[in-house]
Amino acid sequence: MRVDLFDFALPQENIALRPAVPRDSARLLNASSSGHLSDHLVTDLPQLLSPKDILVFNDTKVIPAQLEGRRGEAKIGATLHKRVDLRRWQAFVRNAKRLKIDDVVEFGDGVSARAEEKFDDGSFLLHFLGSEPVEVLLGRAGTMPLPPYIASKRDIDARDVEDYQTMFAREKGAVAAPTAALHFTDRLIAALTEAGIGQETLTLHVGAGTFLPVKVDETDDHKMHSEWGRIEPEVADRLNRARQNGGRVIAVGTTSLRLLESATGEDGIIQPFEGDTDIFITPGYKFRAIDGLMTNFHLPKSTLFMLVSALMGLDTMQAAYAHAIAGGYRFYSYGDSSLLLP
Repeated sequence: MRVDLFDFALPQENIALRPAVPRDSARLLNASSSGHLSDHLVTDLPQLLSPKDILVFNDTKVIPAQLEGRRGEAKIGATLHKRVDLRRWQAFVRNAKRLKIDDVVEFGDGVSARAEEKFDDGSFLLHFLGSEPVEVLLGRAGTMPLPPYIASKRDIDARDVEDYQTMFAREKGAVAAPTAALHFTDRLIAALTEAGIGQETLTLHVGAGTFLPVKVDETDDHKMHSEWGRIEPEVADRLNRARQNGGRVIAVGTTSLRLLESATGEDGIIQPFEGDTDIFITPGYKFRAIDGLMTNFHLPKSTLFMLVSALMGLDTMQAAYAHAIAGGYRFYSYGDSSLLLP
């Protein structure tokens, strides 16, 4: 399909630079594949779902993966993307033309890394020097990797350290938050539990590739970056039993959805999973694992807008986004949310 089919105009004033306070006070657009749209708050979620439904959250934890440094006089920025081993990370590099293989970048506070390899997509393999764990080094020199559409408009500050982390964050490794889950609070989880709606977690370490624009004209020509994920056997078993008993599996965020779909065969059975996935979902894809999705509003021509269009239909999503824009919904990572039920 042509990528420009997934384009739309978004006014700058619809882009959220801070999250709603409290988190669960954000707006929620409920959409069905029949085209019906209704406006709610995230706190209405227990009334919009049914007993036996299960929400699936991503428990990845965002690390301070944004680094600013120098190679000699040249300023070099690095956004870590994917861990390769204990000391090596694949990273997208700003001012990459000034970086060559074997160059060492000094990030300050005793943190440095050698460029060991350059990949076809322009990213580098960075080897962090010294003996301290990389997590310790990032804690000293790194900052929260806010999306470019936020970081370009204001400075990253102490509030973001908490704001850009979900209540489920446990497993360190993401360089972007699974933002649909940012809306959840203890009181909302309690209300969902009281309503008979279950919760499960999996892990997908979201990479910086989620922010990259699609630069090709046809979706078939786009190459997705891989991300590491895990679904525990007992989680897969409980999700399969829930569906067999008439419940629905509702992914909270496109990251949870992508991992669930990666782990599910044509028989619709969710399998335990541990490894990389580069699944790219576009219209025409047959969903196997999920029965609905809660997700924030995505960028024009992005792989994530393609994903929601595959789930609901392009016409439905174009109408939903037009409704959201006209109604003043707040878009992107810190914005409002949607509940998509095919």
